[in-house]
Amino acid sequence: MSTAEEVRLEEDANRKKNWKRWGPYLSERQWGTVREDYSADGNCWDYLSHDHARSRAYRWGEDGLLGITDRQCRLCMCVSLWNGKDPILKERLYGLTGPEGNHGEDCKECYYYLESTPTHSYMKALYKYPQDGYPYEGILAENRRRGVADKEYELEDTGVFDKSRYWDVVAEYAKASPSDILCRYTISNRGPEAATVHFLPTLWYRNTWIWGCTHEGCTMKANLALDRRVPNKVTGKHETLGESVWMADVGPDGKLPKILFTENETNSSKLYGVDSYTEYTKDAFHRYVVDGEVTAVNPKKRGSKVAAHYILNVPAGKEVVVKLRLCAKGECSGGNAFSSQLFDTVFAARLRDSVEFYTGKIPSTLCPEQQNVMRQAYAGLLWSKQFYHYVVKDWLQGDPESIPPPESRKNGRNAEWGHLFNRDIISMPDKWEYPWYASWDLAFHIVAFCNVDLDFAKSQLLLFLREWYMHPNGQLPAYEFALGDVNPPVHAWALLCVWRKTGPRGKRDTEFLARCFHKLLINFTWWVNRKDPHGKNLFSGGFLGLDNIGVFDRSKPLPDGWELEQADGTAWMAFYCVVMLDIALELAEAEPIYEDTASKFFEHFIGIVDAINQTGLGQGLWNEEDGFYYDHLRVHGESIPLRIRSLVGLVPFFSVLVLEDARMQKLPNFKKRCDWFMQNRKDLGSRISLMSTESNEQRALLAIPTKEQLRKVLKYVLDEEEFLSPYGIRSISKHHQNQPFVFNSNGVEHRVDYVPGESTSDLFGGNSNWRGPIWLCMNYMLVESLRRYDYYYGERFKIECPTGSGHEMRLKDVAVELNKRLTGLFMPDEAGRRPCHGDSERYAKDPNWNKLVLFYEYFHGDNGRGLGASHQTGWTALVVNCMLDCQHPDELMKTASAATKPSPIKAPRSKKK
Repeated sequence: MSTAEEVRLEEDANRKKNWKRWGPYLSERQWGTVREDYSADGNCWDYLSHDHARSRAYRWGEDGLLGITDRQCRLCMCVSLWNGKDPILKERLYGLTGPEGNHGEDCKECYYYLESTPTHSYMKALYKYPQDGYPYEGILAENRRRGVADKEYELEDTGVFDKSRYWDVVAEYAKASPSDILCRYTISNRGPEAATVHFLPTLWYRNTWIWGCTHEGCTMKANLALDRRVPNKVTGKHETLGESVWMADVGPDGKLPKILFTENETNSSKLYGVDSYTEYTKDAFHRYVVDGEVTAVNPKKRGSKVAAHYILNVPAGKEVVVKLRLCAKGECSGGNAFSSQLFDTVFAARLRDSVEFYTGKIPSTLCPEQQNVMRQAYAGLLWSKQFYHYVVKDWLQGDPESIPPPESRKNGRNAEWGHLFNRDIISMPDKWEYPWYASWDLAFHIVAFCNVDLDFAKSQLLLFLREWYMHPNGQLPAYEFALGDVNPPVHAWALLCVWRKTGPRGKRDTEFLARCFHKLLINFTWWVNRKDPHGKNLFSGGFLGLDNIGVFDRSKPLPDGWELEQADGTAWMAFYCVVMLDIALELAEAEPIYEDTASKFFEHFIGIVDAINQTGLGQGLWNEEDGFYYDHLRVHGESIPLRIRSLVGLVPFFSVLVLEDARMQKLPNFKKRCDWFMQNRKDLGSRISLMSTESNEQRALLAIPTKEQLRKVLKYVLDEEEFLSPYGIRSISKHHQNQPFVFNSNGVEHRVDYVPGESTSDLFGGNSNWRGPIWLCMNYMLVESLRRYDYYYGERFKIECPTGSGHEMRLKDVAVELNKRLTGLFMPDEAGRRPCHGDSERYAKDPNWNKLVLFYEYFHGDNGRGLGASHQTGWTALVVNCMLDCQHPDELMKTASAATKPSPIKAPRSKKK
């Protein structure tokens, strides 16, 4: 029987009820983005800064604190706060820009996603607001003082949370119907003394009228006005959204709040010294509350932005509740909008619905701590959905009512992507640090998303293959800083993962699979034509998502006569090939016309495998002496292996597919072609492994490494002095801690060291590091590959884990072991310490902090401390899949404490040469 939330999902998918119209789609940072940048030099951080954000209308989106909006970001709602000491009204999250941080951009706030159902019928999030003045200047100065070898200076380090002098602000949203949203805010004084906070729930229309634009989404001016008959009721009118009603309940003192109005328009007189379009500007509430400028707000009680101003006096250790309601005019229920019978009943029902839904998604065999991690991971994934708007043609040309951008812009950033029209809800990596999509990140998000919202997962995959996203040449857009950059081709893999969730075999959504497959054929052709310069099946690719992993910046041109052949670029193409083969075979079972396409991918894959494995004369990327795959640098005909043991050399292991005889028999044309190939191309056919099972069924293994190559590389992977960390697989071997890779060219030293924490180089801004830390996305790929190898080899392949321990495992058990280590990042030990939170006593012992979990971008290679973006619940949400895949969930609780101790089965051994 379907749960209430599953019924809502079905109603939304079938367009019976628009349950997903409203959600947490409001960005957490619109300022400092490429799409808001109209500068001559492309410096988006300086063009629209955090300081300007409160006074300047945005062109392409909105941002706010703990906010919601509709799916086209027409009407937005968030909370604003003032503690009586800050220099500004807290309307949005603060953080350092790329140039300001000692490790690039970084949000300096404490906020947490606690819950969300897939339709956002219930949502809950938390923000911790200091009672003393927010240390803006101190954070900026200290991070500027620190160097790349130092940790980042965080808000918790400043002392503002000492003695618990802060507010916990919990925002909850519950839907009585698709467009009737109940808003409940609980403000708790965690401090030792009574304190006062100004609390301003704020509602506003995105400015879609001032620019003179004509593309879809541009509208006439929208308006909000106070209902003169009901002093706590505001009505709104919008050209496409229709009429809305917003109501504010009495405060804890029994009195109605003041309702303040202004316009969502730029304060031009403040910023540029010229007359503003209106005297009531975007920053009016800041000027009214913080500066005491009573004339800043519109006395006529109308505008495009409104706030309910509550002044809350809360005793020490106590909490108060504020209630509001937002609804479409036709969906507002009658009677007292805030009666306990109505308001509290809806909240209780939606919370029950959420619990019921996740009870079916999270195994009961998991302990409460594991369930807590999974609930917050799903919450973060769902809260990271964002309205993203970027029309490149209009952005390049500028708007009719705005100052024309410089001519250089037409030949600058993203100039070749004039077809791109983005105006959708998209899963973001992190809505503050990365409030723009990254196509390869998205693929990993979707693999976790399909556990709870299959329809959304499918729609995201299709979206990026549509003609207003995909370039006419077949390339998928990378990210707004450089749409033409190259991300690893993982879209097809994500498609296959999602498709297999659409039903049992024989009842899956094959139409969806075929629809995506046809567009992926175009993308695959782009890869082959653009990234295989000599037609030898050795690929470059450039950036490929791994930022600073190489000795050179792989996104920049090399000197004349130099050429980089990338082990990961080549292996990613093999991976793409074998996944496309797998899809073609699935489609061919229903439509034999796909058998020819399958044959093409089969032969192409074998060709790539042969190219990457060739030895001698520097033709392949496999190094027999070391037993590892390396990038090769070709300089004027000489081939130089770049002997860095990194994830680059592990990507070849992701390409693995087992072909069973029973499957082949269903596809006679494909089998006939394969048999011919094996007989007549024995030079390449040797790359295929064959095995008979106990039931005499024959299986073929398509993979890049041979069994012996696999064993050699896994010895490094499972060596605790190399790749194997207590918390997963490192991105670069610890071997390079004492033996860095050094390459000298023309008197310049290029160097790669093992750096387990934050980056010590400025490649890609220095805010990501692939030279030692643990990245969940790549670990997940490795774990999945090990399971497929085990399906083929079974008991015939065992290996020491850890290397040198004398303890042999099947590969599926190695996969379980890696999953346990990865999940250990988030599990508390006996002292309450979660590795992801480092050595923080507050997160370990304080009852108002110790259940909170952050899903960081990546993790320290030795101690598991979270690094980079703190809310990258996109691909880091894959931890839920790791938990689900563990065969022995009861052992997860042991992981955090056991992982920091020496392995009891590890035997003494001599060091490698």
